[in-house]
Formats: sequence, C-alpha cells, structure tokens
Amino acid sequence: MTDQPAASRVLVRTEGALGRLTLNRPEAINALDLGMIQEITRALEEWKTDTDVQIVLLDGEGRGLCAGGDVRALYDQIRAGEPERTADFFRAEYAMNALIAEYPKPLVAFADGITMGGGIGLAGHAAIRIVTERSRLAMPETRIGFTPDVGGTYLLGRAPGRLGEYLALTGRTLDGADAVYTGLADHYVPSENLDALREALAYRADPTGPAELVLLFDETPEPSGLIAERAWIDDAFAADSVGEIVRRLAERSEPAAAETAGVLAELAPTGLAVTLDAVREAREGDLRDALTGEYRRVLWFVHHHPDLVEGIRAQLVDKDRTPRWQPATIAELGPDAGAGAREFVPETPLFA
Repeated sequence: MTDQPAASRVLVRTEGALGRLTLNRPEAINALDLGMIQEITRALEEWKTDTDVQIVLLDGEGRGLCAGGDVRALYDQIRAGEPERTADFFRAEYAMNALIAEYPKPLVAFADGITMGGGIGLAGHAAIRIVTERSRLAMPETRIGFTPDVGGTYLLGRAPGRLGEYLALTGRTLDGADAVYTGLADHYVPSENLDALREALAYRADPTGPAELVLLFDETPEPSGLIAERAWIDDAFAADSVGEIVRRLAERSEPAAAETAGVLAELAPTGLAVTLDAVREAREGDLRDALTGEYRRVLWFVHHHPDLVEGIRAQLVDKDRTPRWQPATIAELGPDAGAGAREFVPETPLFA
C-alpha cells in the first residue's frame, strides 16, 4: 500500500469539454488500490450530471495506464486473516468496471504502455479504447495461480475463435495490433499524436462525436501476429479440459504450440481449470453476469485455495519463482476441477 493520498494518486480535472482522470502512481505503474478506485468512482458519478463535461478521458502517468491491482496488498490481507477487506476491494473494483461500461457519456481510454489486469478493467470497458505502438496488454493472473477478473473473461470470451481461452490461460502479452484484432481495443493511434487527440477532444467545436474525432488520428497497424497462429490455437484451445488442451498442443507440429504447452506446465493447474471454465461461462450473458462469476471464483481462491497466496509469494514476495502448486501438475487435476470456484456463494453479493 502507499501513504500517498488517493486524490493525488488519481488526478481529477476538467479541460474544456473533457473530464480527465489520470492515474498518478507511476512508481507502481499505476497499480490500483481501494482509494484510487473510490476516487475514480466518485469523479465519474459527479460528472454524470455535470453539463460542462461532455466526454471523459482516462489515461495514466509514466510507463502505462495501469499494471493491475495491488496484489501485494491482497497477499498481506489474506495472510493477516482479513478476507472481508479483500471482498470490499473487489466489490468496489467490479462496480467501477460496470460503471465504466454503462457510463452515459462517451468515455475514452488511452491504453498507452503497460495495461494489464485491473488496467484492462479500466480501458477494456470504455466506449472508445485507444492503443499505441507502446501498448502492452495482458490478463496475466494465471502467472500467480489466479484467474482473470475485472470483466476480462467477458472481453476474452468475445475474441475471435479460441483466442479468449488461449490468452486467458497463458497470460500472453499483446501489442497494439493484437489488441485491436482481439477486440480489446478499437483504434490504433501513434503515441506522438495522443496530445493532439486529447486537445481535440477537449476543445474542438465539432458537430460530430468523439468517435469521429478519433478517426482523424487513427492509423492502421501492422497485421496482428495472432492471425497466423489461429489454426493451432483454435484447434487446441477448443478442447474440453486443460489436460486435453495440452494433449492437442503436443500433437501439433508448430514450434509455438510446443512452447505454449511448456508455458502451461509451469502455471497453477487449478488456476488454469478455473480460468477455462470462467471464460466459457462468460460467453453467455452480459458484463454484470461475467463480473458476478468472477467474483465467486476470486473469493473462492481467497477463502479456500492456497495457490493465490503461493503464487504471489513466489513471484512478488520471496521472488524465488518456484511456486508449490496444489495439485502440482495438470495430470493431477480432477474431472471437474473448476466446479468449486464456479459454485462458491460469497457471503456478500456483488450487486445488491
């Protein structure tokens, strides 16, 4: 956590017709804590009825929009036996994600630089999502034995073919072209033009809306590298289980398929099973349904499974990079490994 006041970690101001929210915790790549979430929510609620604010812009200081949630604080809360604080955080964050998606005014997000985890929950649900040549997007939760959340399963569940399962399980990082191709972004704007675009959104008197203004700055990126990989990804990640996905990967001749099998073998088997189930469930229903499903799974990990704490320990606390997963291998997964997380009933509902 940080002693920096929430108001200084999120800069809230107006510029012309623009309400601007800038995440200002660059030393942590703008990782979200509860105070920041509350400050963003407060400003968005206030601007709903402010007739001077016609468009909202979300961006970040430093190397990216947002690297995710403050998982070290999450680790400390679980270790301290304070799961109710963790539940408070996720309820506030998911309510913010829904607010962004349902916002009554055009909301523009600059996913410039690192935009991962909680950052996808900010940018991915905006009405107009912009990436640049510096953008690096991912839902990397399986790397710490966890599962994608913040509505990430909803977004990935709508990616072409089986890219949703692939990206959710592997946590692969996307560039700007990949983000547009997979549906995580709408427009590619060179970073050198962001200031001019921001100025246009704030001050240009134009009868058209912000989407039309963005088109004046939009450029076509190079084709996504994922296009050429679709054959083996769609084949393998259509399988019914994590074990079957790995088996299909082993049967493919593409070197990238074998590399992917190796990546999955290093990750938490339970987290992979829960994630596969979550993405497929999120293909049905709306964003609030997906957030509710993620909330059940996240709190199941917090209350009932050790892999989340172990993953954070290995990656961010002790940094020994040798997590001891339970179970240790994909082969040890039961036939319905994600069922407990899917069926978990939190003590406090997400949306009252």
